[in-house]
Amino acid sequence: MEAKILAHNLMVRFGAVEVLKGIDLEVYKNMITGFMGPAGSGKSTLISLVNRMIDFEDGVHIQGSLSIDGEDILSKSVDVVGLRRRVGTVFAVPLPLPRSIFENIAYGPRLKGITRRADLEDIVEESLKKAVLWEEVRDRLQVSALKLSGGQQQRLCLARTLALRPEIILLDEPCSGLDPISTAKIEEALNELKKDYTIILVSNNTKQIARATDFSAFFYMGALVEFGATEKIFTNPSVKQTEDYIQGKFG
Repeated sequence: MEAKILAHNLMVRFGAVEVLKGIDLEVYKNMITGFMGPAGSGKSTLISLVNRMIDFEDGVHIQGSLSIDGEDILSKSVDVVGLRRRVGTVFAVPLPLPRSIFENIAYGPRLKGITRRADLEDIVEESLKKAVLWEEVRDRLQVSALKLSGGQQQRLCLARTLALRPEIILLDEPCSGLDPISTAKIEEALNELKKDYTIILVSNNTKQIARATDFSAFFYMGALVEFGATEKIFTNPSVKQTEDYIQGKFG
């Protein structure tokens, strides 16, 4: 397997508080990797390094390396805008634009200079199909996105990310407020998307990690406790702490 993202001895401090402690991790290309662990374990900090959203935080001190396709993305010379085009992010709370369904998805491609209506229509349809939303909204693309259900809004945000054609998709608790049917549709979409994208799924729901990922990383208090194939992690973990977390004994 080919590593798409590689972290080596990665340490992050906010002031005197160490939130990531010497992380060594490979995220494989065209796989879904799950990050799990209690609140405050460092999962969201790690993905904020991958998309460089951590740049907006104050008092951050970073050591070690983090690379995508061999390029150190923490380097001062890296093109951060270009990096964020390669890395799409879907957050816990869906935030559709107060525009039509069509315009929500066409907005990003327009900013990239795609203006021909036929091209935009193709991108919108393709993105909605990949997000398992097309059949539900194909006849109401001019309706406000704010009229969609929460689960539909989250899939719309996924489609909006896909319209920009990233290489990596980061999902930070994307199903935390969704019902089981909406969650299943997101997971169905991810299973298809991994053919073309490298995906990181952050979730406090261990059952979702077990269902939806190929590899799993368990974090606790800033340390990477265990990493491996999801089936192995959930059936025969190497570390007792991992087993206790999966069984709900803490978290």
